[in-house]
Amino acid sequence: MLNKAAKPLVKLVDRYLPDPYIFVLLLTLVVLIAAVVAEHKSPLEVINYWGDGFWTLLSFSMQMLLVLVAGFMLASSPPIKKLLDAIAGFAKSAPQAIILVTLVSLAASWVNWGFGLVVGALFAKALARKVKVDYRLLVASAYSGFVVWHGGLAGSIPLTIATAGHFSEAQIGIIPTSDTIFASFNLLLVAILFVVMPLVNRFMLPEDKDSIYVDPSALDDKVSEPAVSALNPANVGECQLESRPADKLENSRLLGWSVGGAGLVYLGYYFWVQGGSLNLNLVNFLFLFLAILLHQTPRSLLTSLNEAIKGGAGIVIQFPFYAGIMAVMVQSGLAQSISEGFVAIASAESLPFWSFISAGIVNIFVPSGGGQWAVQAPIMLPAAQALGADVARVAMAVAWGDAWTNLIQPFWALPVLAIAGLKARDIMGFCLMQLMITGVIISIALSWF
Repeated sequence: MLNKAAKPLVKLVDRYLPDPYIFVLLLTLVVLIAAVVAEHKSPLEVINYWGDGFWTLLSFSMQMLLVLVAGFMLASSPPIKKLLDAIAGFAKSAPQAIILVTLVSLAASWVNWGFGLVVGALFAKALARKVKVDYRLLVASAYSGFVVWHGGLAGSIPLTIATAGHFSEAQIGIIPTSDTIFASFNLLLVAILFVVMPLVNRFMLPEDKDSIYVDPSALDDKVSEPAVSALNPANVGECQLESRPADKLENSRLLGWSVGGAGLVYLGYYFWVQGGSLNLNLVNFLFLFLAILLHQTPRSLLTSLNEAIKGGAGIVIQFPFYAGIMAVMVQSGLAQSISEGFVAIASAESLPFWSFISAGIVNIFVPSGGGQWAVQAPIMLPAAQALGADVARVAMAVAWGDAWTNLIQPFWALPVLAIAGLKARDIMGFCLMQLMITGVIISIALSWF
């Protein structure tokens, strides 16, 4: 059974996988050395690439931090807690909890990757409060749904090549989503993963003696009230905290409802009148203003924020290092060399497969769908045209390669781990098994469907 096969992987990862911060430091050194040795760049050139690119992901880092913070604040509101608990109530056993969290995560990630990351982690916590289940596998199952994001509605590569004015338009024109996201081979692949992934995760469920459970009370999102200033009149005599006008504003439901309602009005106008599409900024906007509305008072929201921000340390410190790694990979030519190596051995029939594999490798070092496409498109597209391969399928192969190795890329797991309260090594053994199985399925689908 898969639980026996996964057991040594879990032990291996638990013993040898360092903290994600250590991982990114080692990855930085590997890329710097590889750029010097393989691309014959001088050490000073490589360091310059790295330093120049170090802060290029600041905007994205803030977006990811808001994914975590806004999602936490929304989940800590009383109505959402009740909703998640109600849905979690459908699971009566550990196998049912694993299957349910996987399905919810797959569906949410197919709609939008940021939405899927937060919903999966929050739902895993809700289930762990209801059902006695190995918490590591539960969170790994929640994260596993992320594998379908690039084949879904928010896939950056298929949406890029479907948009007028994209950087490859002169070469390949505009490829509609009917040939990529909604192509039969892609929809069939997504459908297969919706069936296989819950079963894979369920059959990795460890025996009771090997399981690690969590105290449900430890998962409560307890938020502590901020310390009251010594200058507050409430500390003097019998004056009450709410006696100041400022305190009344902090506890004003009208203020929270008004601002939260205004945010939802904007979203309604954006989607239904302007016909806007879902993206990461809109997901964060939705989470934030729903949190404002459901917390009702500014004070309730701010106490939740005080707890939420503690989990964002990994994002703040690690994302600049990944930006530096991406810059070295691109500017030195290292990413292009990896892609060209695979293209050199491909045929029209095998190019989607080799595009998938090369994208999976490049994604370890360039964990950004849009950034990866900018690196690989100038190599893969001419190769597809020269070999007579299906350009849309090759583009989706790069997209699926990017999504595939996210299963073992701590970069994307950080928000999930922060919400769940785990470390990367707690889930990556299970994720490694998921990687191997999904790799076979996706390879077959891209080659034969």
